Amino acid sequence: MLDESQIGELRRETPGIGKIVHFNHSGASLMSQPVLDAIHAQLRREAEIGPHEAHVPVMAQVETARGDAAALLGADPADIAFVGSGSTGWGMAFAALPPLAAGERILVGRQEWGSNLATLQAAAGRAGARIETIACRGDGSVDADALDRMIDGRVRLVSLTWLPANGGLINDAAAVGRVTRRHGVPYFVDAGQALGQIPVSVADIGCDVLKGAGRKFLRGPRGTALLYVRASMRERMVPPFLNVVAAQWTPSAPEIRRDARAFESGDQPVALLLGLGTALAQARAIGIEAIRARIAILSDELRARLAEIDGVTLRDLGDGPKSGLVSFDVRGVPADAVRSRLAAEYAINVGANGVAYTPLDMIARGLDAIVRASVSYLNTQAELDRLADAVRKIARQAG
Repeated sequence: MLDESQIGELRRETPGIGKIVHFNHSGASLMSQPVLDAIHAQLRREAEIGPHEAHVPVMAQVETARGDAAALLGADPADIAFVGSGSTGWGMAFAALPPLAAGERILVGRQEWGSNLATLQAAAGRAGARIETIACRGDGSVDADALDRMIDGRVRLVSLTWLPANGGLINDAAAVGRVTRRHGVPYFVDAGQALGQIPVSVADIGCDVLKGAGRKFLRGPRGTALLYVRASMRERMVPPFLNVVAAQWTPSAPEIRRDARAFESGDQPVALLLGLGTALAQARAIGIEAIRARIAILSDELRARLAEIDGVTLRDLGDGPKSGLVSFDVRGVPADAVRSRLAAEYAINVGANGVAYTPLDMIARGLDAIVRASVSYLNTQAELDRLADAVRKIARQAG
């Protein structure tokens, strides 16, 4: 468990602390000074000696970052690609699968990320395939037993958002993986909110593809993300476009590289990757188990405080342990207005999610939008007090 002296040191090396109270870590967290320094140093080198030339002396550092990313997932470095965003990486992996055919089926969890759904919807529409929602258990989480009953020879893909963007639910990704392995169906996991927040093991989950963002709980820069692709799955995939890094031209056919770098851009943002590498190393040094323990304590306490406020309704799902994403609404005040007032009047950052983020779940629950306060290990009891007091004032004024 992280002690207060460690938290104090981590906060002191974060430039945003003291300027804002940040509860939007699930959107994008606050970078540390070492992350900023790594980015700035590489940009300076690029400006002074040329971007291509400045890449050469830091190539080993980029590969060290790949190794840290692999270790974070319990994977091999060859399974890791650095991509510009999680949605881009997920979409590239999906596009690399054999084309859909009429009558084929894609099964998704009810909390599937909106960008993934849009990608699937477009492909299914072109092919005459269908997207179907896996039934939920009573607590709103994915029902792996229901999935088992749904699978037949027409199912081409199962896709799950592990930690949904609109609340504290943690789906049982491993239970889904046991079903997909038994049936031999490809399994994609969106771990955008999981990386840097909870322990991740691709072996335990049993997924073939997993993506996650660098900017969220890992506290890396925007424009960085990780894509894991299992080696056995790569043998069945053809990346939708290639470059001189991903493949070598030959007169007969391109020779596509066998590792996950086949999914990378040929022109990588080296400065951002060095920043991500610094963030990955820091997360591993702190320890994901310690991070998870502190986030669990703080987010559970925040839920308890918000639940006591008249006019505030918690909107989280799940009977089990929750993630650090605390969703709620304030009676009579639109979610965007709550977010705006917290920022303008109290210098507190939170998120406000509409239907587009998790459309199937929001529609099923009859929700137009939720306020999302996401907790990091950086947050403190005093900041919980400040947020709860501000929400109480907004609710009282609305009532």
